[in-house]
Amino acid sequence: MRAFFFATMAALFASTAQADTLNARDGWRILPTQHSYKDLVSRLNDAVKANKMLLVTRASATAGAKAQGITIPGNMIVGVYRNDFARRMLDISVSAGIEAPIRYYITENTDETATLSYKTPTAVFAPYFDEGGDALKDLASELDTLFAKMADEAVQ
Repeated sequence: MRAFFFATMAALFASTAQADTLNARDGWRILPTQHSYKDLVSRLNDAVKANKMLLVTRASATAGAKAQGITIPGNMIVGVYRNDFARRMLDISVSAGIEAPIRYYITENTDETATLSYKTPTAVFAPYFDEGGDALKDLASELDTLFAKMADEAVQ
């Protein structure tokens, strides 16, 4: 019975994970591409390096599922930041530190293309604007430009 439950849950998770379900949300950029998942991961890595940012974290539901014998479409979160931005942010608002690194989301579509999505830094840091004021808004705006540039380079 227990094995049946886990097999059913795995099948349900795998089937729901295959739907192209990214919807527009306030503060998000969603960039469909003609690139494959693997190519988009590589292109984002290259764009991050070219813009002298750091790939700080990487988490892949796909890799985790594969380790359990389950196949789901490509799905990866990539955290990007740099120490000088972190220091500036923390000087302005320690509370905002929980939001770093800022994340990109790479998802594989049912047609074998991939989509790059992310919350803009302004959207990410907005809850802390009362505390951080114009200095945090300026930092978020600077990061908006940089994150848009990296995203645009990756999806070209």
